[in-house]
Amino acid sequence: MEDLVKMGRDFVKAMRDRQGIAHVDDIYAENAQSVEAVVPPGRDVRITKGRDAIKTKREDWQALHDLHTLEVDGPFVHPPNSFGVRYEAEVTHKATGKRMTLSEIAIYSIEEGKIVREEFYMRPR
Repeated sequence: MEDLVKMGRDFVKAMRDRQGIAHVDDIYAENAQSVEAVVPPGRDVRITKGRDAIKTKREDWQALHDLHTLEVDGPFVHPPNSFGVRYEAEVTHKATGKRMTLSEIAIYSIEEGKIVREEFYMRPR
């Protein structure tokens, strides 16, 4: 369990430090999957497959939004192989100028010390 807790804490720290793109290569398995609650605006799929595609997804999101505030709470561990993180962010969609608060929970599944799956759960409006 110590490894899971350390991984979760390191992950949360990277997200708080806004290093969500930089740490993908180190912490995600090559064949990792990212599963959104719904198909995000501007995309055509809910499931992103592969570490490089997850990194690109994050870069695309960052390019489309101005991030004003980000709260990252966790990790919430579920031994032996998963942890959760709660996010709340204040963002502005660059194309529309619309400012919004995003709130979600993500569950990260671990195999052999790497994230193999992340699933995002959104708060309905």
